[in-house]
Amino acid sequence: MATKEKLLEIKNLKQYFNEGKPNMVKAIDGLNFDIFRGETLGLVGESGCGKSTTGRTIIRLYDATDGEVLYEGENVHGKKSKKELLKFNRKMQMIFQDPSASLNPRMTVADCIAEGIDIHGLAKNRKERLARVHELLETVGLNKEHANRYPHEFSGGQRQRIGIARALAVEPDFIIADEPISALDVSIQAQVVNLMKKLQKEKGLTYLFIAHDLSMVKYISDRIGVMYFGKMVELADADELYNNPMHPYTRSLLSAIPQPDPDTERSRKRVTYDPNSHGYGKDELVEMREVRPGHFVLCSEAEYKMYQEKYAVK
Repeated sequence: MATKEKLLEIKNLKQYFNEGKPNMVKAIDGLNFDIFRGETLGLVGESGCGKSTTGRTIIRLYDATDGEVLYEGENVHGKKSKKELLKFNRKMQMIFQDPSASLNPRMTVADCIAEGIDIHGLAKNRKERLARVHELLETVGLNKEHANRYPHEFSGGQRQRIGIARALAVEPDFIIADEPISALDVSIQAQVVNLMKKLQKEKGLTYLFIAHDLSMVKYISDRIGVMYFGKMVELADADELYNNPMHPYTRSLLSAIPQPDPDTERSRKRVTYDPNSHGYGKDELVEMREVRPGHFVLCSEAEYKMYQEKYAVK
């Protein structure tokens, strides 16, 4: 079996806002996980759990309070020259949640997409620049005639395709997709996700896919991490997580997914998560532990033994 290559390593990452003040918010509080080259890691959790902050801290839109983000072994948050930052920004790009807000309404689609091309000097002249824009538009399922239009002339799904084209313009290896389908109609969501899967296969991309729609996350992700109040509570392969959810918060999220069958929907039981139900002691060590191969859960030593007995591989 081939060894997976780590593209990104997150080590004890913390992001505190208003640090040292009475209203301090621990948006990310000690995250540890890896992302392997060529995979899609889904990151899920309720609103306000720190998913988007995680993505923005990884790509340096926020400076980390503590911890490390290692991309190909190099610390993203270390001191860097302008040249080093440009090199890093070309490798890692972001697709934002709101395609309307992420595109400059005063710029044509061609200029929006070509912004990265201009910054990194990837086109020798205007003709090459325009040819590259046309190629990117066609790659994401739009026409080259769209290049001279403005963002407001497009639908939400089309604007998100433009956002994807802009992210692809600098030929990155890693893309953070921050809830890229949440602002879209359900009928358009599958089209955008299928486009992302197609591009990943063609270009060997690696994704961090942030969302709160667990059914869609399962469809696109190889592995899924579940966040709760700034902490990762469970991490496993997508099928493993859905078939054997261990942490009570994960079980509560999965129980909330609507079922297409009315009879099943009426009879199914929803799980309510009570964060106080664990009853951890003051000095009890609570950390991510591997209960099954590749399946990690945030738990105490006592919970770990209980999970092992209940979910042992047979």
